[in-house]
Amino acid sequence: MKKLHAMIIRAFLGPLAVTFLIVVFILVMQFLWKYVDDLMGKGLEWHVMLELLTYAGASFVPLALPLAILLSSLMTMGGLGENSELVPMRSAGLGLGRILHPLIAFTAFLAIGSLLFSNHALPRANLKFQSLLWDLREKKPALSITPGVFYNGIEGFAIRVMDKDPDTGRLSDVLIYDHRDQRRGNGTVIRARQGTMQRSADGLFLLLTLEDGRFYDEGGPGGEREGYRPMMRGTFAKDVITMDLSGLGLRRTDEDLFKDNYKMLALDQLQQGEDSLRVQAALRRNEQQAHLRNSLFLLRGSHPALKRDTTAYVGMTRWIASRPPPARQELFDLAMNMARNNAGYCERSAAELDGRREQVARFAAEWHRKPMLAAACMVFFLIGAPLGAIIRRGGMGLPVVLAIVFFLVFHIVSFAMEKLVIAGGITAWAGMWMGILVLLPVGLFITWKAAMDSPLLDRDAYYRGWERVRSIWRRHAHPPAVQ
Repeated sequence: MKKLHAMIIRAFLGPLAVTFLIVVFILVMQFLWKYVDDLMGKGLEWHVMLELLTYAGASFVPLALPLAILLSSLMTMGGLGENSELVPMRSAGLGLGRILHPLIAFTAFLAIGSLLFSNHALPRANLKFQSLLWDLREKKPALSITPGVFYNGIEGFAIRVMDKDPDTGRLSDVLIYDHRDQRRGNGTVIRARQGTMQRSADGLFLLLTLEDGRFYDEGGPGGEREGYRPMMRGTFAKDVITMDLSGLGLRRTDEDLFKDNYKMLALDQLQQGEDSLRVQAALRRNEQQAHLRNSLFLLRGSHPALKRDTTAYVGMTRWIASRPPPARQELFDLAMNMARNNAGYCERSAAELDGRREQVARFAAEWHRKPMLAAACMVFFLIGAPLGAIIRRGGMGLPVVLAIVFFLVFHIVSFAMEKLVIAGGITAWAGMWMGILVLLPVGLFITWKAAMDSPLLDRDAYYRGWERVRSIWRRHAHPPAVQ
């Protein structure tokens, strides 16, 4: 039996590794397609892109593993059935449960590993991934001057060249606006007939050597009267302008700015964060209610009229009626302004409480996501392995189609329910586990059919059943004549 178990596990490991790498690759390519506009044209080094793709692939592991298990279990059991290897096992008295026993144990091990990865390694990978992605998106485009177009990538300068020799790097008709002093605008203008451009040895500065040029400088700070601003002009045979390129480099943001995000927390941290947010939301709600009570006379709990009788209200009404019309109008205007202010405060308070509730829901959804994706490994195995034993088809054809259908159902249900959880329409545990609850009965039904050797996908079996129904219908539709 140990040799049989080893053979089944070996047959399962190959498709699992291949399908897992393919799924991770597809998810990473989807990520690149989403952020390609933010990453292109910035002169990123290959090791920076490799680091980003590594962190992105690590963040997709918990999602890719259930689909890989579904695909590999379908291919493994389908291949065993297609090669007539399941028949001698069943003939030897082994039930489907005994055959799948090593794969069930191995899948349970993968599910536990997925949960541990999501709880320990995934928060760190998400932290690295999100911080690096933020830095790359904020990075300025690489230095690339196009002839006839102003380049504003270097802070404090706007450069335009009319012609550029790609072989020698010679520039023709160079125009530079120097606006490093923002109060003066384009106070200094430099124009040269030709020049060359090169980086310094450390790459932090751009050395722009200009020849046969002239400059114009409107001296004095901005805001002075035009008559008191001296105008300087001059010519030069050769001049070297040094420009700081540090703004074009990749600046790494402190990761501590991202570590409190719900995607960067483990299960215990998510629970603590959710509890803390609930307490803060309750305190804030009490503060808002106290503010409204104090701003409205009728809701003021400390007012003696609320504790005795309505004599004070009647007296106030008489007092207002006794006031002259201009004074009464001022009181009415004051009351209307207070009512408008309180109405606006109520709207702002409701929006703030909705934001706090949504933040709590995101923490709760992320807490349930980690064990849910681990449980999805087992559910997808309950679907894939028995279904492969029924269809008895291996390879990347029909198993891939069936796996994609089940995964799309799971993904659509989970995505829709997660949005509903964040919107507050359903609790986190019910919404995040809805995809599992939908597919679990399907997996149990397919497992039962496979254990009973039911011809679930046998076309001939359905044809024979249809013929039996037709024969019964014919007998009832055309009864024999009575002699």
